[in-house]
Amino acid sequence: MSETMGLRVAGLRATVENTEILRGIDLVVEPGKIHALMGPNGSGKSTLALSLAGHPHYQVTAGTATLDGTSLLDLSPEKRARAGLFLSFQYPAAIPGVKVANFLHAARQAVRPGSLAPAAFRAMLVEKMDILGMDPSFMGRYLNDGFSGGEKKRLEMLQMAMLAPKYAILDETDSGLDVDALRAVGDSIAALRASEEGRQAGMLIITHYPRILKHVTPDVVHVMMDGRIVLTGGHDLAERIEREGYDGIRDEVGARA
Repeated sequence: MSETMGLRVAGLRATVENTEILRGIDLVVEPGKIHALMGPNGSGKSTLALSLAGHPHYQVTAGTATLDGTSLLDLSPEKRARAGLFLSFQYPAAIPGVKVANFLHAARQAVRPGSLAPAAFRAMLVEKMDILGMDPSFMGRYLNDGFSGGEKKRLEMLQMAMLAPKYAILDETDSGLDVDALRAVGDSIAALRASEEGRQAGMLIITHYPRILKHVTPDVVHVMMDGRIVLTGGHDLAERIEREGYDGIRDEVGARA
């Protein structure tokens, strides 16, 4: 693999309202790999996601972020999406009056203009909904309007399937889900990963709890605290967090400092 390939973050520092949140993040998500980024509330996980996506309230003050060799920090948010970056929001917004099918078509056109004729788009939409086990009536509903937490997250998975990004950041996709909804989202991610495009995509799953990782097995697990990645390991690291919580890791990292 080329040294430029991957979602590569080096020395990234970022502030929100003049308060530094990210204090030097180094991270590489390779094509086709699943990385999990874990950490307690307030550690900076969502700040990293939104900074990479180009949210205007988050100011990057140092470091670099590249996607397959292209600097993300030089691009507007929409151009970052066109370059192949996808962000699944922790709290997807509801937009009454905008039907799901129309939204997905507009999103596909914005990211990959002219890549699919209308008939091909409809065929792809039916195919992806079938893969995700979604009822076709979903398409006639207004975007996230009256949706349950699980339905909102399933829609985000469908959006990811339709956009086919090179790299996807899933920001606390498990937030607020019950056991059944969590399993459904995990199954959706697994189904997408089984497709050819899904196998090639890199994925960063941001989570506070390890429960979603029972349904999606990461290749690499990172622990983030106080704006830094303090520990990296395999899936056993997530299992350790489930057993011990974050206090043990904080003590270990403090002892090494």
